[in-house]
Amino acid sequence: MINKYYIVTLCLAIAVLQMSCISGNNPTDNTAAGNMHSLWTTLDERYCYFDEKQIDWDSVYNVYSAKVKRIEKDDEHALFDTLSAMVNCLRDGHVNLVSPFDMSHYTDFYSLYPHNFSSTLLYSKYLSNYRTAGSLIYATIDGDYGYIRCSSFADSFSQLNLYYVLSYLVREKSCKGLIVDVRDNTGGSIENALQLASVFFASDTTIGYTQHKTGKRHSDFSKPEPIKISKKDYSGMYVGLPVAVLTNRLSYSATNLFACAMKSCDKCTIIGDRTGGGGGIPLSYELPNGWLIRFSSVKMTDTEHKSIEDGIEPDIKIDLISTDVDDIIEEAKKQIDSFSQQQNKQ
Repeated sequence: MINKYYIVTLCLAIAVLQMSCISGNNPTDNTAAGNMHSLWTTLDERYCYFDEKQIDWDSVYNVYSAKVKRIEKDDEHALFDTLSAMVNCLRDGHVNLVSPFDMSHYTDFYSLYPHNFSSTLLYSKYLSNYRTAGSLIYATIDGDYGYIRCSSFADSFSQLNLYYVLSYLVREKSCKGLIVDVRDNTGGSIENALQLASVFFASDTTIGYTQHKTGKRHSDFSKPEPIKISKKDYSGMYVGLPVAVLTNRLSYSATNLFACAMKSCDKCTIIGDRTGGGGGIPLSYELPNGWLIRFSSVKMTDTEHKSIEDGIEPDIKIDLISTDVDDIIEEAKKQIDSFSQQQNKQ
């Protein structure tokens, strides 16, 4: 005699089989279609800039699901290239598809713009004699201008490093202003970025806000939470001198936040090109085949709640055109001179 449990189990199995026949493979299976669906759904529910960038993600699904169907079985490279093209539709340098054999990159945020930085010119013209403290390079330019080069916030520097840099430039050399060069700095640690910015603020300061994704809808976000520079948490030092921050399109991610913070400093002038953006804090997720997708899941805004994803505009827009001098450094020197002259008149 067949018991009721067996009948119920059989009915459920038939129902599942019928659904499989209607919908095809399980969308999370380790197949080309399953990985594509998992990638699309993960971004659909967790990526934070759909509304801001006005991206029709459903249309992207239709286009790339059709392309995935044409990929031959086990052609991993073709699948990777197709999914990489799909995620590049987000126009976000923080979105990377990572496999054992390649990693996707979106580069238009800097590759379509002037570079505005020459390390050869910098070291031959301005840094023939420099010092190093942690990851920071520092020197005086023409005896009057302190110069600090921070090429990456992924590389560390300590409070003690900062203390010696500032003691040398401000106290020993009595520079009338500082130039902080973060061109070609593609980011790294937010903590390092805020630590460097903190020396230019006399007190605790809110320099922006974060909002976390809280639901599956593109508009589901938490309330804004302040990003603060706290003197007790960082260097505890304050430099009251005028400062010029030099930026280009490769000033990205944590460097973008550094530029945003310096916008709140009343003695700062940002010079060069608009930063590359990268206002989202990344998160990683694993696909069924083991590949990783890294994407922006938390968005950051400035003090006026304006998104910084597309970059921070400079106070003075100038390109590097000359071959014998760095136009952007020369403009920084002029701005420091002008600021010092105004202070002397007061």
